[in-house]
Amino acid sequence: MTTAADRVLTNAEVHTLADPDETYEAVAIRDGEIVRLDSAYEIDFLVGVDTDVVDCGGRTVVPGFVDAHTHMQQLGQYQVHADLSDAGSADEAVETLASDAADDGDWLLGFGWDESGWGEPRYLTREDLDRVSDERPVAAVRVDMHTAALNSVALERLRDEMPADDVRTDDGEPTGVVVEDAVEPVWDAIDPDPAETHELLTAARDYAHRHGVTAVHDMVRQSHAPRVYRELNLEDALDLRVRINYWSDHLDAVREAGLRTNHGSEFVRTGAIKSFTDGSFGGRTAKLSEPYADDPEETGTWVVDPGELRDITTKADDAGLQCTVHAIGDEAVEETLSAFEATADPGAARHRVEHVELATDEHVERFAESGVVASCQPNFLQWADEGGLYDQRLGEDRRKLSNRYRDLLDAGVHLAFSSDTMPMDPLLGVGLAVSASSEHQRISVTEALRAYTLGGAYAGFDEDRMGTVEVGKVADFAVLEASPWEVDADEIRDIDVAMTVVDGEVVYDGR
Repeated sequence: MTTAADRVLTNAEVHTLADPDETYEAVAIRDGEIVRLDSAYEIDFLVGVDTDVVDCGGRTVVPGFVDAHTHMQQLGQYQVHADLSDAGSADEAVETLASDAADDGDWLLGFGWDESGWGEPRYLTREDLDRVSDERPVAAVRVDMHTAALNSVALERLRDEMPADDVRTDDGEPTGVVVEDAVEPVWDAIDPDPAETHELLTAARDYAHRHGVTAVHDMVRQSHAPRVYRELNLEDALDLRVRINYWSDHLDAVREAGLRTNHGSEFVRTGAIKSFTDGSFGGRTAKLSEPYADDPEETGTWVVDPGELRDITTKADDAGLQCTVHAIGDEAVEETLSAFEATADPGAARHRVEHVELATDEHVERFAESGVVASCQPNFLQWADEGGLYDQRLGEDRRKLSNRYRDLLDAGVHLAFSSDTMPMDPLLGVGLAVSASSEHQRISVTEALRAYTLGGAYAGFDEDRMGTVEVGKVADFAVLEASPWEVDADEIRDIDVAMTVVDGEVVYDGR
C-alpha cells in the first residue's frame, strides 16, 4: 500500500527547472521532501485522510528562490526603520525619514536612498539631515551600504573614529557624506542587541517569504545574527534555509571554533569567508582600470588591497573554507580572480566573486576555466539604462559591457543570482535580466530563473538538495500568480507571489 502524502499541490503548472520543458500538474510531499511529480489524476492516489490538499488554481509553481547574497539584518532595518528606497528626491527622502524613522532609540535611521534616479542626482548632506533633527544623531544609509549621510550631531559624535580620507569635505568642512571605512563607526553605533536582532531577522524572513525566497546566503559581520538563527532553528521557528557567510575579520574565530564550510543543520549552515576588494560605482569607489566617466581623476579605492586579499584567500582555502569576495570594478575582478587562481582548486572550493559588474573578455574566460562562481545581482540592471548610474559613472561603452550574464552563461560559467537587498525581489531581477537592453546582459526566462534557484543552490553546495523541483529534493516552492513565460518581459517584475512553501510547509499564503 502506498503511503499517503502529507501535502499535495495540485491544479498547478509545476516547472521543475531541471529540464527547460518539463512541467507537471501536481506535486506530492512527505516529511518535507518531494516524493512524486505527476498529473493531478495520478497524484490524487496519494491523498489520504490527513493529507492537506492545496488547490493552486492553475498557478505557476517554481523552485523556491535562493538569494545567494543578501544582508538580512539590513533588510530587517528597511522594515523596522525608515525605508527611503522610493524617495524621488532629496527632499522626499528627508520627509520620509522625519516621518517614518522609529522613535524608540537614540538614533533616527533611514535606509536605501538612491540619488541616481532623482531629478537632481546629489547625495544627501549634513544640512539635509539637520532638518530631521539637530538634537539627535541621524543617519541615512545609501542603497549600496558603502555610503551614508549623517547630520551634524552624528558627525560630531563619530568623526574621530573615521578615516579622514573617507569623510567627504567641501572647502575643508565635512558635507555629512561618509564612504567605505568611515561607514563602519556608523554600523557600530547602531548595532542592535540580540532582542532587536531577533526582531530585524524575523521581519526580514517574513519579507523574504512574501517574495518567494526560501533560502538565503547571509553576509554576516559583528552581528548577533548567527546566535539568533540558531535559536530560531532550535525552536523550529526559522522557516528559512540560512547559509552564514562570515566576514574575513572573523576568519581566525571561525577556524578556532572548528567551523567548516557546509557544517551545520538542515536550516543553518556555515558558508564562506567574505572579503572585499573595492567599493561601489555609486560612491565612485569601485576599482577601475580606466577613470570614471564623470570624474577623470578617480579610478576607485582598494578597500582590501590585493596583497591582503591574497593572504585572506590563502588562509581560508587552507582551512577548508569557501571564499566569497566583493569585486565590482574590472581591476578588482582581475585581482580577485588572480587570488583564487593561486589556491589549490578554486572550482572544487566553489570560490565566488560577488557582483562582477565590470569584467573583460579575458575575465569571462578565466571564470570558465577556473570554475569560480559568478555571484551576481540582476536587479542592478535598474541602473543600466541609458542615462542611468552606469552611464553616468562609466559611459556608454562600459555600461553596455556591465553585468555580462549572457557572456558568462555562454562561456559555461556557474552563475548565481541574488539581491544584495537592492531590493530583495527575485522576480524584479528576473524581469530585468530578461528585458536588458544589452546583448551581453540579456538572458532567457528559464536561464534567469535557474540562476535564482539552481545557480544559488550550486554556489552553496546545495544543488543535490534544492534548486529544482525533483523527487528527493526538499519541498521548497514559490507559487506565482502568473507565468513569467507567458507575460511580456517588462511585466515579470509585477508578478505577485501567491504562496511560499518551505520544507513542505506553507509559510506565506497571499492568495
